[in-house]
Amino acid sequence: MAFSYNKLWKLLIDKNMKKVDLRDKISISPNTLSRLSKNEKVNMEVLGKICKELKCNVGDIVDYIDDEK
Repeated sequence: MAFSYNKLWKLLIDKNMKKVDLRDKISISPNTLSRLSKNEKVNMEVLGKICKELKCNVGDIVDYIDDEK
C-alpha cells in the first residue's frame, strides 16, 4: 500500500507556504513532516489537521497508489 502527498506539496506552493510553515501552524512534529515528505503513512488526525488548516478534503492532499501491478 502506497500513498503520495504530491497534491499537498502543490497546494502549499499555490498558497505560498513552506512545509515548515504548515508544520508550525498545525503543531506536528518534524518526524511527522518527514514521514509526509517520504510518502509514508501518517495518522488520520494529522491529515484532518492539514485539511482544516488548508480548507480542503483528504482527496485534495493525498492519493492512494496501488503498488500491486
